[in-house]
Amino acid sequence: MRPKELSRYLADLGWRDPLALPAERSIAASASVKKPIFESVDLETLAESLRDCARCRLSEGRKTVVFGEGAPDARVMFIGEGPGAEEDRTGRPFVGQAGHLLDRMVVAMGLKRVQTYIANVVKCRPPGNRDPKDDEIAACSVFLDRQIELIRPAVIVALGRFAANRLTGTDKPLGALRGRWSHYKGVPLLATYHPAYLLRTPADKRKVWADLKLVMAKLAE
Repeated sequence: MRPKELSRYLADLGWRDPLALPAERSIAASASVKKPIFESVDLETLAESLRDCARCRLSEGRKTVVFGEGAPDARVMFIGEGPGAEEDRTGRPFVGQAGHLLDRMVVAMGLKRVQTYIANVVKCRPPGNRDPKDDEIAACSVFLDRQIELIRPAVIVALGRFAANRLTGTDKPLGALRGRWSHYKGVPLLATYHPAYLLRTPADKRKVWADLKLVMAKLAE
């Protein structure tokens, strides 16, 4: 019997060469050498890995992936919904009119923007500034989670309904979530209104200030 025929015959009998490495083990071993990009050890590497991201339809119309920016050891992390036109152009989060209002909110808290970390639940601009869809939020979820794990903030502030719903795991309206503490990945979480909403509804700025005072008190503990 020829060697190939013998090998086939023995395989049919269920015999395996004890010195051979099974194909599935070989594949697993080679795959384990390269860790998934969302396990990146620092923010810079994680951001670089997303430069050419095409995990959802938002990649089709974007100019820039807006990863996030701020102090890698920030005590406060602000998480919004998604980039707008100015953010898409510059690659920086919250730099339009809503961003300028957020800057003033941060200063009112006794902080500087560079002392915080600012990100969004989706990293690419939804076309026409529409609301992000569930599958788009899901596509970015693992990367947002990794940002939180790397920064390890003392407090997360969710800005707007989509960030609040994503981080609280509920579909409750923002009015029912704001002003109440919850946790995300062990980090105290407080939801409040998005600065863009405050530009349209300035009367609710006092509610946001009440929420931010809760954040300041938490940081002082």
